[in-house]
Amino acid sequence: MNITLYIVTAILLVVAYVKDPRKTKMALKKSWKAFENIMPQILVVFLLVGLMMALLNPQIISAMIGERSGWFGVVLAALVGAITLIPGFVAFPTAALLLENGAGYMQIGAFISALMMVGVVTIPVEIKYFGKKLTLYRNLLAFGFSFVVAYVIGQVVTRL
Repeated sequence: MNITLYIVTAILLVVAYVKDPRKTKMALKKSWKAFENIMPQILVVFLLVGLMMALLNPQIISAMIGERSGWFGVVLAALVGAITLIPGFVAFPTAALLLENGAGYMQIGAFISALMMVGVVTIPVEIKYFGKKLTLYRNLLAFGFSFVVAYVIGQVVTRL
């Protein structure tokens, strides 16, 4: 599948270059700049995940956020997700790695949903644009919804 995406991308890049070389070069320069800007964040996240996997063996991960950790693990995962600032394209592979190492589906559901919807780190910026009241409501509702997501995932997984 990956090779197919690379081939299609290369073909479309050639088509774009034939159609308008100047715009294509400009788009490539902009995308390289975006890549350079996001690369430090990605490297830090990979470093942290690598350290976590080296320090925490599957038994510890399973005990903290495994299926048997129950709602304690769900709450712990949601709290970690709420205070972590990771882009989605890094969060999902991280979640897969955690699942492979013993994390539970409900716990990962809470982690990912809180990570994507709750912005503890971004609260100051959000308050600036939306005000304290709306920011508080939005984040509390999103945090609460992460538990709904965890519950639904738990119900789906048990029925499979």
